[in-house]
Amino acid sequence: MIRDLHIAKQTQDIGFYAGFVGASYMFGRAFSSTVWGIVADRHGRKPVIVLTLVAIIIFNTLFGLSLNYWMALITRCLLGVMCGYLGPIKAYATEVCRKEYNHLALAVVSSSRGIGLIIGPAIGGYLAQPADKYPSIFSQTSIFGRFPYFLPCLCISILAVVALIACIWFPETLHKHNEDTVDKSVEAVEESLADTDTEENGNGGCLQLFKNWPLMSAITLYCIFSLQDVAYAEVFSLWAVSDRSYGGLSFTSTDVGNVLAASGLFLFLYQMLVYPFLAKSVDHITLVRAVAILTIPLLASYPFFPALSGFVLMLVVNFASFMKNTFSVTTITVFNILMNEAVTQDVRAAANGIAVTLMSISKAVAPAVAGIIFSWAQRRQTASFLPGDHLVFFMLNVFTVTGLVFTFRPFFVRGSAKH
Repeated sequence: MIRDLHIAKQTQDIGFYAGFVGASYMFGRAFSSTVWGIVADRHGRKPVIVLTLVAIIIFNTLFGLSLNYWMALITRCLLGVMCGYLGPIKAYATEVCRKEYNHLALAVVSSSRGIGLIIGPAIGGYLAQPADKYPSIFSQTSIFGRFPYFLPCLCISILAVVALIACIWFPETLHKHNEDTVDKSVEAVEESLADTDTEENGNGGCLQLFKNWPLMSAITLYCIFSLQDVAYAEVFSLWAVSDRSYGGLSFTSTDVGNVLAASGLFLFLYQMLVYPFLAKSVDHITLVRAVAILTIPLLASYPFFPALSGFVLMLVVNFASFMKNTFSVTTITVFNILMNEAVTQDVRAAANGIAVTLMSISKAVAPAVAGIIFSWAQRRQTASFLPGDHLVFFMLNVFTVTGLVFTFRPFFVRGSAKH
């Protein structure tokens, strides 16, 4: 899309401009997520989710109709500002089911998000430029010929319409557990006195949440691994479609779509069948450490993929993509669980809003930085130290190692607030 908007003067500059389009959405979301969380705590989860879906329908459609680079940048930013559902959805997931199923509920949230991050680019890969790919169906003079990236955006907007209709049957959960918290027994009073520290961490308003170190340490890790995840997503597509002379794979957008679609299918099976077993068998933070350690050699192997070809290349790329996205979704699910365990229900959406705000800042930085580093790496193919894309994947591993270090004390503190 950046290429066809003719903002980049050289091929190597496409990653630079693409990074800022990706970052604009996250910058917009960073400004508003905490506010949306507070609104959801006061007025309910459902109204915020409905408003967000309406915004997706409007601004995502306009993004597909972008006439120039600046329109694309602004519509993505406005979509981010109006994107208030992520914090309330996480709070909703823990409230709509019994506590023993919280890990499964949050796994479903992370799974749906992870699959969206896979299937979304796959939709783009298959449906972008339809007049060129499917001339027998779409003519060059049609709206899909004049706006070659409108069709995938329209499909996403239609999915948002379906989700909006589904919201009619959503029950509100904001006050779902109020009746359970009224307990005047002596045991309850003694327990409340014993849990003063936990209550202080959970209650006292939005500002009090910043003093809740179990929450803030989980959010810090969430931001680090989210930054690495988004930077990887930005780099993977740019790297896959770049020419082999620049260290890429020379994939078409359809090839990238095939890889991401396959990863999405296996990711769904993993989240539904394998992750619940891991969540019960392995301590959460131990699971994150194991995933981080396995990610390091996986990312380090990517620059060597261009030496392969044919079936072997597709097999290796599909396996690596699935493993990387599996690792990402696993860590995000764990941190969602830890963040929701660290606070009480009355501030849960606000806590998730703060997490989304801080995470959005890191995700806003990630595409821009990744795009800049990727463009720089393509210009240093013959460097003696970390030539070409070796530099890009090395930088991704720097964040992986940083996240691994932050899973240990004194950076990380485990906590649990009363329901």
